[in-house]
Amino acid sequence: MPVRNRFAELLPEITGWRHDFHRHPELDYAVHRTAARVAELLRGFGADEVTEGVGRSGVVAVIRGCRDTRARVVALRADMDALPITEITGADYASTTPGVMHACGHDGHTAMLLGAAKYLAETRNFDGTAVLVFQPAEENGAGGLAMVQDGLVERWGIQEFYALHNLPGLPVGQFAIREGGIMAAADQFDVVLTGRGGHAARPQDCVDPVLAAAQLVTALQSLVARNLDPLQAGVVSVCSVETSSHAYNIIPQEVRLRGTVRSLDAGVRDLLEQRFHRVVASTAEALGVSAAIDYRRGYPVTVNHRDATAHAAEVARAVAGSVDTAAPPLMAGEDFSYMLESRPGAYIFLGNGDSAMLHHPAYDFDDSAIPAGASWLAGMVEARMPAG
Repeated sequence: MPVRNRFAELLPEITGWRHDFHRHPELDYAVHRTAARVAELLRGFGADEVTEGVGRSGVVAVIRGCRDTRARVVALRADMDALPITEITGADYASTTPGVMHACGHDGHTAMLLGAAKYLAETRNFDGTAVLVFQPAEENGAGGLAMVQDGLVERWGIQEFYALHNLPGLPVGQFAIREGGIMAAADQFDVVLTGRGGHAARPQDCVDPVLAAAQLVTALQSLVARNLDPLQAGVVSVCSVETSSHAYNIIPQEVRLRGTVRSLDAGVRDLLEQRFHRVVASTAEALGVSAAIDYRRGYPVTVNHRDATAHAAEVARAVAGSVDTAAPPLMAGEDFSYMLESRPGAYIFLGNGDSAMLHHPAYDFDDSAIPAGASWLAGMVEARMPAG
């Protein structure tokens, strides 16, 4: 299906919803206004079922096709939460909540899925059941996992999952996808190195955790450089170094390192975690400090299933005329991964043009991408459950 004329007609209305969400961003699970507005609109469209409070604050809607059957059930997912960033876009619909903004385009994702819902409720040109999933806490809190654990798959009999995310740098309305890992596993660590503090003029009386931290930051780079196949992807980033003293003449007692470990393969993820512990322990021992490690696994790899990727690409090609099926993966994390672990499906990128990058205070979703995104979402339902 190409871009539907109906979405061109609906563009002002969908854009209005998007701007409203943008003015009133909400964080994590506290998406109460957003979720309530989503549920209100879905009921107004004539959705057959609307359930609130799934996975704490998610919304799930059901739209049945021209044949009332559960033989086929396809789910579409959008995320609703914003980020703790102060907006600098200057848009007339800019955030009215201090220190919070939609810097990742979830307002656009939500609005496009609402547009698809309105179209599907009007046309019902499919045989089966469309389940529309509006998820909280993608950025921080694993809302996707919370919804799965709350019975999302079993309660609605979902057989396949599909979702999209806007991508700056990709032309507006174009699509990009790849089979396999498309978004990374994102793990976090805190390492506290404890030595013996003292006067900077007498280092011989101290055990310097700053020196150990400096050695460790360098040593951790060997995890990727000397443990992974060069054709495999991994990123280890130490993003914060904090000492227990900020004086010029004191060697501190402690240094805390914080950072992330990212990978695109479950085996690589396991290897990096194992070697991380080994490198920290051996470096600390060599320099005479103690090391306390808090290594926390975050979102798993977002893995596009083979057949579902082909289906998603086919619909994208019909909408946009072409699709990049060998898109490079991103090393950012995405909790749609939990849904793809539970059922087959695919995750696709939608071009946002020459905008500021995601998570930047000047970022804004490009409303001209709405017709293509909404057409792809509705098209996945019609293509996967074609009317008889």
